[in-house]
Amino acid sequence: MDNQKARIGVDIGGTFTDVAMEYQGKIFSTKVLTNYTAPEAAIIEGIAGVLSDASLPFSEVGTIIHGTTLATNSLIERRGAKTAFVTTRGFRDVIEMRTENRFELYDLNIVLPPALIPRRDRLVVDERVGSDGEILKTLDEAEVAALAASIKAGEYESVAIGFMHSYVNDIHEKKVRDILASEIPGISISISSEVSPQMREFQRFNTVCANAYVKPLMASYLNRLVDKLRQAGAHCPVFMIHSGGGIITVDSAAEFPVRLLESGPAGGAIFAAEVAKRYGLDRVLSYDMGGTTAKICLIDDATPKTAKTFEVARTYRFKKGSGMPISIPVIEMIEIGAGGGSIASVDGMKQIRVGPHSAASEPGPACYGRGGDRPTVTDADLLLGRLDADNFAGGSIKLRSDNSKSALSREVGAKLSIDENAAAFGVCEVVDESMANAARMHAVENGKELAEYSMIAFGGAAPLHASRLCEKLGMKELLIPPGAGVGSAIGFLRAPIAFESVRSAYVRFARFEAGKVNSVLKELQEEATRFVHAADPNAEVEMECTAYVRYVGQGWEIPVIVEIRDYAENDGASLRQQFEDAYAAYFGRAIDGLDAEIISWSLRASSPIHEAQPVRRASRTHAAKVPTRREMFDARAGKYLPADIVERTELKVGEYVSGPAAIVERETTTIISSSYEAIMQPDGCLLVTAKNA
Repeated sequence: MDNQKARIGVDIGGTFTDVAMEYQGKIFSTKVLTNYTAPEAAIIEGIAGVLSDASLPFSEVGTIIHGTTLATNSLIERRGAKTAFVTTRGFRDVIEMRTENRFELYDLNIVLPPALIPRRDRLVVDERVGSDGEILKTLDEAEVAALAASIKAGEYESVAIGFMHSYVNDIHEKKVRDILASEIPGISISISSEVSPQMREFQRFNTVCANAYVKPLMASYLNRLVDKLRQAGAHCPVFMIHSGGGIITVDSAAEFPVRLLESGPAGGAIFAAEVAKRYGLDRVLSYDMGGTTAKICLIDDATPKTAKTFEVARTYRFKKGSGMPISIPVIEMIEIGAGGGSIASVDGMKQIRVGPHSAASEPGPACYGRGGDRPTVTDADLLLGRLDADNFAGGSIKLRSDNSKSALSREVGAKLSIDENAAAFGVCEVVDESMANAARMHAVENGKELAEYSMIAFGGAAPLHASRLCEKLGMKELLIPPGAGVGSAIGFLRAPIAFESVRSAYVRFARFEAGKVNSVLKELQEEATRFVHAADPNAEVEMECTAYVRYVGQGWEIPVIVEIRDYAENDGASLRQQFEDAYAAYFGRAIDGLDAEIISWSLRASSPIHEAQPVRRASRTHAAKVPTRREMFDARAGKYLPADIVERTELKVGEYVSGPAAIVERETTTIISSSYEAIMQPDGCLLVTAKNA
């Protein structure tokens, strides 16, 4: 990467496309409305804007790092390629049958989400590999050739291949891929042993189907993006951020687009982790709220919590188990459909509901004046005095408060016999309480107490709601970093080149197989390093390996960090002790008399992580000058109060602003409620603390 030239991070969201450029130690940023028809057009527009601010041509761009929700939206909206799923005879309906778990136990009318690939498009091959990798039924190449003819006749654009136990022995998957590629030149093919070589067929089959489903769409988009950038004069490398928080090449992203599903939120978690490092914070709640969704992530010791599976496209009130499981490394977070563009309504029980549907960028909230007539969170924020109608998004969008009043009065107020201001307060309280509940649930699931945590808020809408969320959660400290409105895009610029290789390889401690362990570790190291060096051949590679271990008979495993070295036969005892120590840390004690087993492995290779410079906190010195005031609704007081309006760029280190107040900037506005005050810090962060702390 050329670090002498400008480095640009681009995050495509459901409403806005965020662009952040770093050049000679300065950050230039902007937000433009996402173009759903041609997403690359919004990127070119945004990059042109920040380059103009810095008086630079496109030729001075050295690196572009990109994250996008396009793959996620394609799965949610079922707008992917016509895909065939080829699997082992007898297992055609695995993705339809799912698991035996009911995500809503007492709902007699429960409706399971439909399989991504319809049954008519699921094809079978009479082959079989055992759980130990032994070939139990040899592949018939003539049968595969006939299958290829059926796929060609069906005019499929993409094929997903997932055979039983292929994570142990992938010979049949690769053979079928080779035959299909030969018989149908140009067709897109994904095999589960490369996309997600892990046990548990439901999750693995879903993952390869999702990869195949979005692969043609993403390949087309990425090719268009690179071509448009070159036409504009940017002949620099383009990288993608993946769900695990690392950077990969465009070619790797086009081959494994399922790895991009949580790319935007991953950048936000990296952004928050760096802020946590600067301030020496060991316990942080990252809160990212944009135009469509809100994401919450726990960051302990400046490291975001990670997982090897997650769900996308949940259909039942965002309930765990109601979505499509994807088995890839991911930064773990909880996501709810609550953003600035989330639509408010009143249900049959006369309760206000917000989301999950969003007005997005087209037509947008009612106040945008772009044809939207449904009330959104942004409309409610405008009526509550939190937004300046003339200076939204740096003045690029003039907000129409009359549209907001009409929409809220018609869709909420009239149905509850309240005025539009009360309706606006109700909408915001519902959103804030939904986020608070999500945060509480996420914390409880991880055994954490949020009162001991600090919050770091970013995204276009998060600073508007963060102090109220802190009130609800009993949190005393909140940080709003500079560039918070485009936090994920800035996070991309801090991400290392990284790739996490995963593989299921069964090892039981009672009969520890050192040779097998060493072979798996070598394969993982070679694969992960290959991806890192594809992005930067000269990168220094740092590695960390995690084994997923359980007691024999248990259904799920826990992560255990293990050394990367050559193991001997007598090392099983030390690995078992590491597992029992980790198990005791999770559950209070280990279990006597039970053998344990390693189910799968994960190895992360990355370039060195960006070093954060420590910040010495500034204490409050004197009150900031307040040029203007306006009436703003304060939730704790339950009424409109005169609020100080301060430009963030005018604040000096140590100056403080006491709530109720609004601190405004180009990409967002930070609301300080009456129970908090904000102090400007040396690095440009706003440190918001409870007045009675």
